[in-house]
Amino acid sequence: MERIDLYPTDTIAGYGVRAGRPFPFGATYVPGGINFSIYSRHATACTLVLYRRGEDAPCAEIPIPTEFRAGNVWAVIVFDLDVELTEYAFRMDGPYDPRNGHYFNYENRLLDPYAKAITGRDVWGEGEGQPLRSRIIYDDFDWQHDRQLRCPIEELVIYEMHVRSFTRHPSSGVRYPGTFAALREKIPYLLELGVNAVELMPIFEFDEFINPRHNPLTGERLYDYWGYNTIGFFAPKAGYAATGVLGMQVDELKALIKELHRHGIEVILDVVFNHTGEGGVDSPTISFRGIDNKTYYLLGPEGQYLNFSGTGNTTNANHPVVRQMVLDCLRYWVAEYHIDGFRFDLASILGRDQQGQPLANPPLIEMLAHDPILADCKLIAEAWDAGGLYQVGAFPDYGRWAEWNGQYRDTIRRWLKGDSGMVGAVALRIQGSPDLYGHRGPTASINFITAHDGFTLHDLFAYNHKHNEANGEDNRDGMDENFSWNCGVEGETDNPDVLRLRARMMRNAVAILLTSHGVPMLLMGDEAARTKRGNNNTYCHDNELNWLDWSLWEQHGDLFRFFKNMIAFRKAHPLLRQPDFISGGECGMGQTALSWHGVLPYQPDWGDYVRTLAFMLCGAGGDGWQEYIYVAMNMHWDAHVFELPRLPNYMKWHRFADTFLLPPDDICEVGDEVGLENQARYEVGARSVVILLGK
Repeated sequence: MERIDLYPTDTIAGYGVRAGRPFPFGATYVPGGINFSIYSRHATACTLVLYRRGEDAPCAEIPIPTEFRAGNVWAVIVFDLDVELTEYAFRMDGPYDPRNGHYFNYENRLLDPYAKAITGRDVWGEGEGQPLRSRIIYDDFDWQHDRQLRCPIEELVIYEMHVRSFTRHPSSGVRYPGTFAALREKIPYLLELGVNAVELMPIFEFDEFINPRHNPLTGERLYDYWGYNTIGFFAPKAGYAATGVLGMQVDELKALIKELHRHGIEVILDVVFNHTGEGGVDSPTISFRGIDNKTYYLLGPEGQYLNFSGTGNTTNANHPVVRQMVLDCLRYWVAEYHIDGFRFDLASILGRDQQGQPLANPPLIEMLAHDPILADCKLIAEAWDAGGLYQVGAFPDYGRWAEWNGQYRDTIRRWLKGDSGMVGAVALRIQGSPDLYGHRGPTASINFITAHDGFTLHDLFAYNHKHNEANGEDNRDGMDENFSWNCGVEGETDNPDVLRLRARMMRNAVAILLTSHGVPMLLMGDEAARTKRGNNNTYCHDNELNWLDWSLWEQHGDLFRFFKNMIAFRKAHPLLRQPDFISGGECGMGQTALSWHGVLPYQPDWGDYVRTLAFMLCGAGGDGWQEYIYVAMNMHWDAHVFELPRLPNYMKWHRFADTFLLPPDDICEVGDEVGLENQARYEVGARSVVILLGK
């Protein structure tokens, strides 16, 4: 039967074309062709540039006729494309007038902001200088019955990790080190540790070659290793995929997420909407600057970039078009990748208006909180930015947002190292920070002591000062206030007393973290005393400063066991995972309560000189029976005897953990707690934590 063309087309550059659909933006399938749609308010002309995969020269350039423009959207349908072999870019013409915010240059080939895959960096560390191009993807991945896990946030133990660093070290023993596929191989390890959520540092496409520096100590090439310079918000990083060279990064990432979900592990993405990888005015034009600079970035009165991110530019996040792009992006990752949550880098920027001023009711943050597609997602804010806006406890939450609790980190670090005047603040942090989140509950607090920014747990007790010389910035970068303590020796040592003290300090940290109300987050490798040699800002190193050395477990297996058993203890006791603040007071049968103690029961000492504190939780345990959890913290350099609260006559105190004891006595297996001979008092060693269970 003769085909009847219901949609007459023009022919441009040998391809049949017709006016496209303005929505959705990006490249999408339509019957017989591909719809290309891109926004630019200030462009005077737009050309679609087509390439055959692997070829440098374009196979066709299709100027989009002005009559195909709908408002500020340029849209065209191109028929009979060989999609598997087609890559594309855009050329935008318009004014070049930096003082008025315009950087149009028709010679630039620009990435589609909505590209679902990007070529040019298909293998990590290869392709420097190669052009970046957008790819059309055909998605036929079989998710079977997979969906978001929808785990209550109070149940989570989050493990922050870098995809490449997790398996890149030769000791990892995986088939394709540094990839999504390799992470999939390591799921049994995550299950053994006991975490049930992974927070992946940025996996959106970025250009690792943006960093121009070299290591001044070795001459080694430095990279944009961590990936906090996004160039494609809808595209997974091809260089993180073993199959990236084949263009299969989308399927490889989806297979990883599906397998994590199958084992009960949620996936949270660290997303960076506060700036882009285009940097400042002297950096390459990759996409947004050449498409419509004035729309996408915050600009000053002379057209200069406002820099609240510390990276050269700041996105104009509350412009309606940019706001919609962020929403479209997150919806896409939820709908197409089944992502369980997002952590927003420098999220306070997302609350600034187009002049850079903080908004009382930021529309983007409100939209994300109430969006129906994101309804089951965890939304986690890094509630500060590089422009001085600090909103921990004051981030506009709209009933949905949690926050990285920077005050928890700093308070517990200072308490651990023995600073005076901390006891009152420590009590607040352990409760879930009611002073910060009283109207929201403890689950608004993501508790952490270490994260990718700053020292590892090992380095927190091995260095008094940062040692970032290898970054090529004269040790000026990275945080200066680390609240760390080297235990008497700066850096590595073979002194057995110092090593025992450092091991105890690490155990103290994880014991406090995992008995605090709120949502605990662990840093990759802390469970095996991973070190970055005192560098607290390893954003640029593709080497052992970032790679996780899997041989560490041979030396630090006892520390791993402590982490694992503490996680298991938290999971076994609902008292530690309450979604609401627990009221103070003494326990009665069937009640849940929190009480504070000093070396004497129910008599906490809140003096500035005090370095001892205990608390007790009571209520229904995992088996439904009444139980008591007592945690005694002694951050003093001398031992102290704590008199224990009396239990009901039918119950006795059992020791679960005592960080002063040497392994394996430092911690028990859950259910195998050791009954105490003396039920009246317990000597808590210098700089140590004791956890008792009344049952």
